Order: sequence, then structure tokens, then C-alpha cells
Amino acid sequence: MRACFRTLVCVFLLIAPAWADHVIVTGGPALRKWEDLRVPQDRHDRWWANFVRASTLRMAEVRQAYGSNAPLVWMVYRPGYQARGREDGKPYTQWITEQAAKRRATLIWFDGGQDFIRKLNSRPRGSIQTFDFFGHSNKHAFMFDYGSDIMAASIACLHERDLPRIKGSVFQRSAYCKSWGCHTGESMSGHWKGATGVPLEGAKGPTDYTVVGQGQLPRVKGSWAR
Repeated sequence: MRACFRTLVCVFLLIAPAWADHVIVTGGPALRKWEDLRVPQDRHDRWWANFVRASTLRMAEVRQAYGSNAPLVWMVYRPGYQARGREDGKPYTQWITEQAAKRRATLIWFDGGQDFIRKLNSRPRGSIQTFDFFGHSNKHAFMFDYGSDIMAASIACLHERDLPRIKGSVFQRSAYCKSWGCHTGESMSGHWKGATGVPLEGAKGPTDYTVVGQGQLPRVKGSWAR
């Protein structure tokens, strides 16, 4: 019996990943100079930290569910926070770095869609246990940038056409992936599963970040779907 138990333990160690990463991706905010030109109901990101605060709330949730030492990997779109920081006269990238250190999270800056794919693909094989995206999106893409260089438009995104370039092998087979952006569940979720082999939960409808400042994760004005 002991010999069988030792054999099972050895097999488990061989097939189990060396660690389990919890990857949280944070897109950038819009600039006020563009958003203030839009009608009030179409304006976004009056608070620069909507996506940052949502990300830190999710970090706390992950640590509660997976343990206080669960490894956090925080991928943040740097140009968006550099631009908004210049506009507001605030050191937002420095503050994000401090928040990552406070939570013992590995901070990875990225500068666009290609850079994001390259850095995500560099994660160890089978290491990603959970994946969360906080940012602007539509049903076809994560929009890392939105309303920064061009009003109501994105110049940096991860489109569903780009998903086959992501290595599905970086995810655990049972990985839990979720987009907290608008409309992802209407198209991109299906493409994600086809490209990576793991489901992506996304919103059918818009998501609401107004509750983030109250310590709650974003809500969907519709339903969540895979």
C-alpha cells in the first residue's frame, strides 16, 4: 500500500505544474480631454483607477480563495497610465508599482497587443490557474487603450483574430478565465475557447464599474456567459 501511495505521489508531482499563477490584466483609462467632449451618458473613466481598483479587489478575492501566498501576476497597459498621469499631473505608474509591491504581486508592464501576447506566452507551461481582464472591450476585442490617442477609439487591443497566437499551453486545463469588460461574451469568448482550449467567461451586455469605489467587483447589465 505504501509503495502504491509513493507511486501516486510521484506521478502527481510529474504532471502537476510547479506553481499556479493568477494573472490579472489591466487596461488603460480614457483621457478627460476627449471624454469631456462627449455627451454625459457616453463618458468613461472619470476616475482614473476604475480598472486598477477592480484589479486589486480581484487580487484580494484570489488570495482568499487560493491562499495568502497565491502568486499574483499583474499585467498593466503602461501607456494608458502614463498618458492619464500626464493629464492629471499624478504619478500613476509609480502608484501602481507601489500597489503591486504592497500585494506581493509580480508587475509586468506591456505596451500594446503584440507585447501583451509575447509576455503572456512567456509564462511557464501550464502555470496559469486563473486569468482576469479589467478594461474596455467590445464583443470582438480587449481594448487596452480607449479614448487616449483618439476619442472613442482604440489603438492598442487584443482582437479575437489575434487569439491563435496565444499559447494555450500556458494555461492549466481547468483554468478559470474571465473578462470583466463589456460584451466579451457575445463573440470573443467563443474564439478564446477555440484558440486556447479553455473557456472565457464574458459579459453579454455592458459592465458597470460604478460599484468598484464601494469595494465591489464590476456588475453586468445583462448576463455572464461562456
